[in-house]
Amino acid sequence: MTTSRLLLCLLPLLIGLLAPLASQAQATSAPAPLPSADQYSAKGADTCLGCHDDESKTYSASALFKTKHAQRGDKRSPFGAGGLQCESCHGPGALHARTKKAEHINTYKTDSSVPLAQRNQVCLSCHQGSTRNAWHAGAHERAELACSDCHKVHQQHGDPVLSKASQTQTCLSCHKNQRADFHKPSAHPVLQGKMACSDCHNAHGSSAPAMLVKATLNKTCHSCHADKRGPLLWEHAPVVENCASCHTPHGSVRAAMLTKTPPLLCQQCHSPANHPSLARTASSLPGGNAGGAIFLVAGSCSNCHTQVHGSNHPSGAKLLR
Repeated sequence: MTTSRLLLCLLPLLIGLLAPLASQAQATSAPAPLPSADQYSAKGADTCLGCHDDESKTYSASALFKTKHAQRGDKRSPFGAGGLQCESCHGPGALHARTKKAEHINTYKTDSSVPLAQRNQVCLSCHQGSTRNAWHAGAHERAELACSDCHKVHQQHGDPVLSKASQTQTCLSCHKNQRADFHKPSAHPVLQGKMACSDCHNAHGSSAPAMLVKATLNKTCHSCHADKRGPLLWEHAPVVENCASCHTPHGSVRAAMLTKTPPLLCQQCHSPANHPSLARTASSLPGGNAGGAIFLVAGSCSNCHTQVHGSNHPSGAKLLR
């Protein structure tokens, strides 16, 4: 038998042997079907940390494990017994783990494919305490602000808005006018870290004006300035009505954060008729011809009316004592 005839006889046998191997190789090289968008990863946080294990100023893989979110002994924590770990907040991650595409996971970034309301609802599903029950009525919700615009749970030094030292810069990154006010000569010590915006305002919403922590401005002010609360025997009407009648809360170029310089401030309500109070003009300033300079220097009207917030003295009807 010639060599060519031998090969022709063996060819069917070779084809029969190689065909299954070719089919197996083709099946091995074909990619597995992608997971569905609602499928969770098999290894939970271990899958995530396989890629997201870096450390920087804006992200820390280990930071989360120092917070309440990753307490394994707390059943309310995403990392507690039966919790979905990272995917409790970021949603099903099996598809993202395969494709590495941001649109397949809830990134909480401004360009996230997940709608804003859905991103916020993830946070609010757990954080429903009394300080957040008016989120729907707050200016931040109406401005379509995301929880992640202010809160950063993956930062090395903790969430910046939970510390008085760093909270201010987070708030003032949007509230530019208030930033300017706090740099004025007379202002609350917010920039110095002795106060925080949250001492007066509830960022998560409030039924009070300007999202104040108390029902009214006066009650908010009195939480620190208790000596102005009263009740007093002789009350100064604008004090009882609204502290902002005379003071601007964030800062002023005038002493005591006043809205105007006395006596102009006082004379908005009190006429100078039949009283030695004078308008601030060139003739009434020190060295002028009209006299009355004593009523303009130092505390002006409060040189005599020292108890401007009210008096408990039996003879304090004029707020002199």
